[in-house]
Amino acid sequence: MAMNVGSSSASGDPEVMMDINTTPLIDVMLVLLVMLIITIPIQLHAVNLNLPVGTPPPSDVKPEVVKIDVDAKSVVHWQGVAVGSGAELEQKMKDVSLLPVQPEVHLRPDRHARYEVVASILAATKRSGLTKIGVIGSEQFIE
Repeated sequence: MAMNVGSSSASGDPEVMMDINTTPLIDVMLVLLVMLIITIPIQLHAVNLNLPVGTPPPSDVKPEVVKIDVDAKSVVHWQGVAVGSGAELEQKMKDVSLLPVQPEVHLRPDRHARYEVVASILAATKRSGLTKIGVIGSEQFIE
């Protein structure tokens, strides 16, 4: 808004204001903006899936289970047999990962085993390409 206080001309005629009044323009733009916001549909963060109905048929092929145990002295056992080194364990994992049906790996660490040994086993399973891994007996860690 603008206001002329005095006139620069000597005559008593008021000068014509040449500035446009932008207040109605801003009001109209705000009303249009509010109407636009109200009419935009609310976006939902959901994915609609068409899932099959019913129970799947039972599978006749039972997956092979590979049991890896870590005892209290951090000795690694592959199917009940102690493994000498990490390289030998990793080679066994690579051999198993090449099978046509990938087996399930059940890792059962003892509560008193070193974390480094268990973490290295998990890293070796990832490096060898095994994806079906489960940690068994985690209830022993609950106090």
